[in-house]
Amino acid sequence: MARLKIVGGSSGRLLATLIARELDLKVSEVEIRRFPDGEKYIRIKEDLDDQVVAIIQSIHHSPDELLFEYLLLCDTARDLGANKVIAVLPYFAYARQNSRFNPGEAVSLRTVARLIEDVGTAELYSVDMHQHRVGRVSDVFGIPVHNLTAAPLLADYVKANVKLEKPIVVGPDEESKQWASTAAKVIGADHDVLEKKRFGADKVEIKTRSLAVRGRDVLIIDDIISTGGTIVEATKILKELGARRMVVACTHPILADDALVRIYESGAELVLGTNTVPSPVSYVSAAPLIADALRRI
Repeated sequence: MARLKIVGGSSGRLLATLIARELDLKVSEVEIRRFPDGEKYIRIKEDLDDQVVAIIQSIHHSPDELLFEYLLLCDTARDLGANKVIAVLPYFAYARQNSRFNPGEAVSLRTVARLIEDVGTAELYSVDMHQHRVGRVSDVFGIPVHNLTAAPLLADYVKANVKLEKPIVVGPDEESKQWASTAAKVIGADHDVLEKKRFGADKVEIKTRSLAVRGRDVLIIDDIISTGGTIVEATKILKELGARRMVVACTHPILADDALVRIYESGAELVLGTNTVPSPVSYVSAAPLIADALRRI
């Protein structure tokens, strides 16, 4: 492993500490504060000359502020002589808008990618970015991009802590098939996805594609739970189809407003996510996943 310095931004300090512990390193000391007018003040208090610097910053809940803070950290590291700056952005905001769906819309992902590249980022690591919307993430960027997946970590947690009977892993829609397939391999279970079939203008049927869930324990897995609408719909349908118990897992537990309450009210027995986004259900650490990737640089 190259000489590596770990720098944590405002939203990445805890995860940076856990990643550094995995790598037997210390987190570089950084001062981040505000001027009276709200401007960010950044100071990296270590020698970075000829070092490889990994900046940990999960861009969630205040994405504009946290993205700009990353840009300041990256530019400062390069100015202080860093040989290479690696962006570790576990939750990557703005991936949803990868094309212009309506006239006049900003293609946000393209703009953010350009900013990250232009400030001097050499490589980017993220976790379960919206790859199903983006296609190949590397096609959007002009630098190497590594889109890691936390699905095996989530499945390992469920396997170790929840005794599922006749388990089946279900993705709430076609886009989540990749995570359902991966998690099912870890658990040693079947997997399926829910699909919508439309019969006329106002009649829609939602069901599993091929496998029955009646009398079985179900692990529902997705990349992000934001408002919880998709998961609530999925749990209600699976309950109607005869599922016995339902566990919900996601990489990024955004859990806006009362999403967590609504998911439990819909019939889920357990909801869990990773610490890419700190939350009441962030039981699984993404630090080992990211540390393993950084060992290979």
